[in-house]
Amino acid sequence: MAVSSVSHWVELDASGDITSNGLDHSDHAQVLERFRLRPHGSKRCIWRRSPLKRVRMTTRVTKALPAISRPQRPQRANSKRSLRIHGTIARQLGIDIISGRYAPGDILEGEVVSSEQLSISRTAYREALRILAAKGLIDARPKIGTRVNPRSRWNFLDTDVLEWIFDTEPDAHILNALFELRDMVEPAAAALAASRRTQGQLVAMRRELEDMRTCTLATEAGQNADLAFHAMLLQATHNPFLVSLARSVGAAIHITTVFKQRHQPLRRNPMPDHDRVYEAIASKDPARARAAMRGLIRLARIDTASGTRRSQKLVG
Repeated sequence: MAVSSVSHWVELDASGDITSNGLDHSDHAQVLERFRLRPHGSKRCIWRRSPLKRVRMTTRVTKALPAISRPQRPQRANSKRSLRIHGTIARQLGIDIISGRYAPGDILEGEVVSSEQLSISRTAYREALRILAAKGLIDARPKIGTRVNPRSRWNFLDTDVLEWIFDTEPDAHILNALFELRDMVEPAAAALAASRRTQGQLVAMRRELEDMRTCTLATEAGQNADLAFHAMLLQATHNPFLVSLARSVGAAIHITTVFKQRHQPLRRNPMPDHDRVYEAIASKDPARARAAMRGLIRLARIDTASGTRRSQKLVG
């Protein structure tokens, strides 16, 4: 896509949304697509995506926006409202299923009754059910109705399902299973990354660690940097199947990080654990990288269990 010669001042308001003079809706959407936004302490940081380098600026940036060949057709208000509604209904039903309000084998209310109870259209309700069916939570069949599936059919690696699990207090079995998965995948990935990483990937991992150190895991910026560090580690394996797990593993890391700080900040600084993983990968020492990642996951597991006990005390 060609780049126009017109530059705009792009500003971020207190909530992190883009506000700018001279930017219409379509320009705004292209800014979001072209730039990755992260909070940085009390300011905001913007990185431009580039295959060669990453330029960091704060508060204000001037960038050339892609030329727009023709104005985009505005989305109809009713369509936007429907999207919000069916997504919200899917989330609530998903949480109800995962929390046990609806048990496996239960039949949900029919489409007509449910849509009337929720004061939504039947179309929006059907779309919500399609979302849940795609995640393996339900199965809709003619003359039978919509039945809640056994847990064995749920897609636990789906990012929405992971979020819904941690919307309430997950049981110990789920937490243990999640960390077992990480313990099987990430140490082996760290060992491969130590053997196969490029210098550029090493530089990227180091940059994310510095952002984590500056912003801390108590902030969204620090949590995003943590995600980017683990995602880059998986990319450094150069194994497409491991790389495809980045989103699910990243979601698990992010959700557990937020969960264990839900009521109180972390009592322990996790940076030394990440530094040990990085140093082993930088040294091209697969055995040390594997051991360092195992240690990181073990301590994260302890932190999460401690956060669960603290939250139970607060609730009780």
